[in-house]
Amino acid sequence: MTNRSEPEPSTKTTKSMNVWSVTSMGIGAMVGAGIFALLGTAAQVGGGETYVAFIIGGVIALLSGYSYAKLATLYPEAGAITAYFDHAFGTGRLAGTLSLIYLITLVATVAMVAKAFGAYATPLVVGGASRLWIDGFASTIVILLALLNIAGSRLVGKAEIVLVGIKLTILAVLMVAGTIGMIGKPSAEHLHPSVMSLISCVGLTFFAYAGFGTMANAAGSVPHPEKTIPRAIFLAIGVVIVLYVGLALIVLGSLSASQIAQHANTAVAVAAEPVLGHAGYIIVSIGALLATASAVNAYIFAAMKIAVALARAGQLPRMFDQPIWRKGTRGLILGIGGVLLALNIFNLSALAHIASATFLIVYLAVHVAHWRLIDKTKGYRLPVAIGFLSMAVVLAGFLWSTAVAQPWSVGLIAVFIAGSWTIEVLLARRGLATGHSPRP
Repeated sequence: MTNRSEPEPSTKTTKSMNVWSVTSMGIGAMVGAGIFALLGTAAQVGGGETYVAFIIGGVIALLSGYSYAKLATLYPEAGAITAYFDHAFGTGRLAGTLSLIYLITLVATVAMVAKAFGAYATPLVVGGASRLWIDGFASTIVILLALLNIAGSRLVGKAEIVLVGIKLTILAVLMVAGTIGMIGKPSAEHLHPSVMSLISCVGLTFFAYAGFGTMANAAGSVPHPEKTIPRAIFLAIGVVIVLYVGLALIVLGSLSASQIAQHANTAVAVAAEPVLGHAGYIIVSIGALLATASAVNAYIFAAMKIAVALARAGQLPRMFDQPIWRKGTRGLILGIGGVLLALNIFNLSALAHIASATFLIVYLAVHVAHWRLIDKTKGYRLPVAIGFLSMAVVLAGFLWSTAVAQPWSVGLIAVFIAGSWTIEVLLARRGLATGHSPRP
C-alpha cells in the first residue's frame, strides 16, 4: 500500500490555481450551501436567534480552519483530509473509515445543494414547485458540472471566480436594500428557541461553513501552499461570516415564521421581494442558481481529489483511480450516480441533517489529527482544544435534537459509519486497491 508518511513533493502537480481562485472555491462552497440552500431550514430551528447561531458557527469554523490551515501547510497534498488522517492515525482502518465518511458526506452535500438549485430554478422556468422538475433541474446541474470538473482544475478555478463575483454583488445589493427597507419598519416576530434548539441550529449553520475544507483539497494545485491555503481559508470564512449574519437578519426581519416555513427552500429570494419587488425576487433567484451551482462545482472537485487519494492509498477499490477521459475516473461516474440517487430520494431538510452530522464528525477528527501532529505543525494547542470541545458540544446537541425530530436520520448516519468501517475491513483483508499486503 502507498506510504504517505512524508508529504508528496508539490512539484508533481500542475500549479493551476491561486489564492483568489481557491478563496472563490471556498466561498462558492459555503455560500451555496449556507444561505440559499440552508437559511430557511436553519431559521425554522433557530427562530429569532438564527443570526446568533451563524455567529457561533462562524467562530467554530475559524477554529476548525486553524487546524486545517496548519495541516495543509505541513501536508500540501491533493487528498487533504485523507492525508491528515493517514499521517495522524496511520494508514489503517480508522483513517480509512473517517475518509470514507467524509466522501459520503460530500455525496450528500452535492445532492443537497443541487436540490436547492432545482428549488430555485423550477419557479423561474416552469412556475410552481413540482418535485419532478426540482429533481430534474438538480440532476442536470450535477451532470453538467461533473463534466466541467473532468475538464480540469484550471477551468474550475476560473469558473469559481466569475460565479462568486456575480453572486456576491447580488447579495451585497440585497443587504443594502434590505437594510434601508427595514428602517422604521417593525421586524417580523419570531419565537426564541431553547438552548438545545439553538445548539441544533449551530450544527446546521456549521454545515453552512464546512465548505472551507474544499480549499485544502486544492493544496496540490497551488504554488506555495504554506501561504496560499491559510490565507484563502481565513479570508473566505471571514467574508462569509459577515454575509451570513447580515442576510440572516434581513430574512428574519422581512419574513414571518409562517412565511419561512412555507418557502424554506427559497427564503432568500422571497425575502428580496418586499424590498426590491418582483424584479428583486428574480435577480436573487438567479444569484441563488449561480451560488448553488458554484457550490456543487466546488464539492465535486473536492470529491474527485478525495476519491483518487483514497484509491491510491488502498482505502477504495482501484476503479476510483482508473481514468476514462482527462480527469474523469470510473469512480467519479459511480459517485455521480450516488448523488443522483440521493437527490431523487431524500428531501433537502433530510440531506442537510445527514450531511451536517457527518461533517461535524469528520471535522472533529481533524482537530484530533492536528493535536497528534502539533509538534510538526508548530501550532498552538489552546485553539485546537477550544475548537474540539466546542464542536463536540454542538455535535452532541445536534445528534440529540435530530434523534427527536428525525430518528431515521440518526439511524442512516449510523449505517453510513458502520458501512464505511465494513468497507475498510473488506479492503484490508482482500487488498483490492493496490495488490499490497492488507492493512493492519
